Amino acid sequence: MPDLNGKTALVTGAGRGIGRAIALRLGRDGARVVVHYASSGNGAAETVAQIRDSGGDAMAIQAELGVDGDAERLWSAYDEQADGVDIIVNNAGVLGGRIPFAEVTEQTYDEIFAVNTRAPFFVLQHGLSRLRSGGRIVNVSTRFTHGARVPDLAAYAMSKAAIDSLTATLAKELGPRGITVNAVGPGATATDMNAARLASEEGRAEMAALSPLARIAQPEDVADIVAFLASDDARWVTGQWVDASGGSML
Repeated sequence: MPDLNGKTALVTGAGRGIGRAIALRLGRDGARVVVHYASSGNGAAETVAQIRDSGGDAMAIQAELGVDGDAERLWSAYDEQADGVDIIVNNAGVLGGRIPFAEVTEQTYDEIFAVNTRAPFFVLQHGLSRLRSGGRIVNVSTRFTHGARVPDLAAYAMSKAAIDSLTATLAKELGPRGITVNAVGPGATATDMNAARLASEEGRAEMAALSPLARIAQPEDVADIVAFLASDDARWVTGQWVDASGGSML
């Protein structure tokens, strides 16, 4: 198990789903975890409690993403809880629903990009002065940016493709400081985002069939990959998009 003792991690959108699993895993590995949430206050409190109950250290901060001044407010809340950061995980995001291309409204498009693209960009921009040399940035992307084309998720995939580009660009920018920047691309995972598909036996079977491993991904499957990238074991990995979809594109 990676040793993150003495490290401080910020995980956005950590009140539920993949974000919660990432926060819990980093906490188990020894990191002090700052659990960000926008509206899932109860979920964030549960995440913090689980980390503390396991002997770890965690606290929650609230900041709505996708609105003006979001990054400043997030880091202002962070600074009240911690001094400097070693690991930043940009996990918070919105799907926007499965909407036919012709029916995507400007409002939906703008919301998706505000949360999924604009917010992580400025969270990182404002976070660089706090990110210690030798730190880690992990961006949660999606399999839909690499060969898995779904027209009903066009805006979502576009928003994450921009994050993939940012990942590679920042890897070059921050390399001289020993900071690695990588992205992970989950596929269909058992989270609230897929609640409708998980509600039926047919939907669950379809999700499981996407992977040659013939099962539905759990948030912990993705969290373990993020934990590797956040650790010293991944010190020679940077600027990469890592498939976290269970081989769904084979």
